[in-house]
Amino acid sequence: MSVVVSFRISKRIKKKMDALRYINWSEVVRKAIEDVIAREESRRRKKDLDRMRRAALKSEELSRKVPGWNSVEEIRRWRERR
Repeated sequence: MSVVVSFRISKRIKKKMDALRYINWSEVVRKAIEDVIAREESRRRKKDLDRMRRAALKSEELSRKVPGWNSVEEIRRWRERR
């Protein structure tokens, strides 16, 4: 299903469009909108990947080794307390 979208253009542009009637202007507008959407979605995905990389690096920075503490031994100790 499709919907109707309208927008304004200058009279100068409309006169030029009228002179080029053989061009399917609706298709030109649809294709331009699809191209912009694809570009923006790609840019957003790249931005999200960058944010995930920064978060992973930050997480690695925050997870530090504590001398004398062994996670395996700690888990075993908690399991045996049950």
